[in-house]
Amino acid sequence: MLYMIKFVDVNKYYDAQTEALKNVNLEIPDGEFVSIIGQSGAGKSTFLKLIIGEIVPDSGEIWVNDVRVNALKPKVIPYLRRRIGTIFQDYKLLYNRTVYDNVALALKASGVKKEFIKEKVDASLARVGLADKAARFPKELSGGELQRVSIARALVHDPIIIVADEPTGNLDRINTYDIINLLLEINSHGTTVILATHDQEVVDKIRKRVITIVKGDVLRDQKNGSYLV
Repeated sequence: MLYMIKFVDVNKYYDAQTEALKNVNLEIPDGEFVSIIGQSGAGKSTFLKLIIGEIVPDSGEIWVNDVRVNALKPKVIPYLRRRIGTIFQDYKLLYNRTVYDNVALALKASGVKKEFIKEKVDASLARVGLADKAARFPKELSGGELQRVSIARALVHDPIIIVADEPTGNLDRINTYDIINLLLEINSHGTTVILATHDQEVVDKIRKRVITIVKGDVLRDQKNGSYLV
């Protein structure tokens, strides 16, 4: 079995008194949908930041697509992140740029040709149901639409992994389930999805693998699990 993500004896400390993750060992196969659950401060965001190379562990190894992330030189990390789409609770959009420009930004920074950028941005916006919103500015959109823009931005590089950190935290229930269904649809096409959440209803609806983190410890790892914190 091909493991897209692998943690081997991973420990992360923020200071002498705070151990964010404790001796984590787990494997996530290619194409899996995994919910990482736990209360605020449990270690969920730390787990995601380690995957994308934003932080490094104090000990242990982190592998993503057969690449040892914590052994990469800083100048190589951006190339890794182009294979990982990241979605945040607060969207992290540029409010003085149009929807099109927000989605296109990463491609422009990579030096991609203009014609190819338009093709990819148009396809990503169509995939999230916002083909008619390309010329709008973020202030003109609803919360659910803003999160769809951030998902389109995450998809534009054709990532092998989607990492979503509390992506429904600012949304009502209708928009929450719309976003979860969109992530499930993305996963159905083979993209590995890692969702960090503390929302019981969301996890119960997904009914896929659930990893429970409590105070830095992986307490449970269940197939077709449910919220157990």
